[in-house]
Amino acid sequence: MLAFKLAFRNLMGAGLRTWLNVIILSLAFVMIIWFKGMLDGWDREAKMDSIAWEYGGGEYWQKDYDPLDAFTLTESHSKLNRDQLNEIDKGNLIPVLISQGTIYPDGRMQTILIKGIDKNQSFLKLPTARLDTMINEIPAIIGANMAKTNRLEVGDIMTLRWRDVNGTFDANEIQITDIFQTNVPSVDGGQIWIDIDRHREMMLMPDEATILVCNSDFRQDIIYEGWDFKDLDFLLKEIDEIIKTKSIGGSTFYFILLMLAWLAIFDTQVLSIFRRQKEIGTYIAMGMTKRQVVGIFTVEGAMHSILAVFVGSLYGIPLFWQQASKGINFGMDGSEFGITMAETLYPYYTLGLVVTTIIIVVLTTTLVSYLPAKKISKMNPTEALKGKTT
Repeated sequence: MLAFKLAFRNLMGAGLRTWLNVIILSLAFVMIIWFKGMLDGWDREAKMDSIAWEYGGGEYWQKDYDPLDAFTLTESHSKLNRDQLNEIDKGNLIPVLISQGTIYPDGRMQTILIKGIDKNQSFLKLPTARLDTMINEIPAIIGANMAKTNRLEVGDIMTLRWRDVNGTFDANEIQITDIFQTNVPSVDGGQIWIDIDRHREMMLMPDEATILVCNSDFRQDIIYEGWDFKDLDFLLKEIDEIIKTKSIGGSTFYFILLMLAWLAIFDTQVLSIFRRQKEIGTYIAMGMTKRQVVGIFTVEGAMHSILAVFVGSLYGIPLFWQQASKGINFGMDGSEFGITMAETLYPYYTLGLVVTTIIIVVLTTTLVSYLPAKKISKMNPTEALKGKTT
């Protein structure tokens, strides 16, 4: 307790020098929490959106399907067995059939993916109910970026050409019945969605599918021959890698901020010990051990971080509260760059994040304060009383 009282008194006596160190350290403290909260919010929202729009509780892929290899699409489809059809009827699985096609908006040619999905499905956010429309053309829905790229609007009609399972080319008119807004580029860019029954009829593939999307309650240990189950850890791996990369870059940024604060505290401690040698000698002459004196100066340096927590909370808490509730608007969503990120990002701040950051800042600041204070243990008390360096 004596060490804390003396340390606090000395810090307040240092005046401006103390508060400059505290402000720099509080800035590093707030920036660490802000950046990590933003990444955690992005990670959380991107995964929730991907699950809601595309992955559900996991997916079964036809054994030949590879989303990164377009040449596999002609072979990556299989007829569904009775067990799979029963699960589809129960609403536990959603079949998706994928094939290649070409559209001709305003006389232009655009290669696309045709994705057939059950128009009555309910656990993905895709507005498939808009496919249940009585029109002469084939009803189709597309994402906002797909519409923007090809200058399409609701009600537009264009030609769709495809190649069926026998290699025969065919064509028909499609009409855009809905344009949906999503943050998930893998359900938007370069693709159209139509009813799977119509798609199967076009491709001459009755009861076939490329992907089976599971709902969150479906048992993931069920094995279907010719199908590979992909859990959410696998499907969300790309998002995890992006967040990990950003975290590494961010760590470099706030490490530099911490380094500036540590350097300021280190210099302050060195200067303080050099100028207060008589005080140090007096402490020892009064019966304090060198270890206790080292403790006083270490606590004095460490208290910069304690004060930084209080100062940082004065402007950090309102900032975090405002951003967590209002979000950070970037003016564009990540789907334009092929990544899952909303136009407005809501940082996610947790008690664990705040406590962990406080512990890291306090411990590292204490260590930086201790390093110059070690010199006290080598001082000669008599020479220290005279104000001379040993």
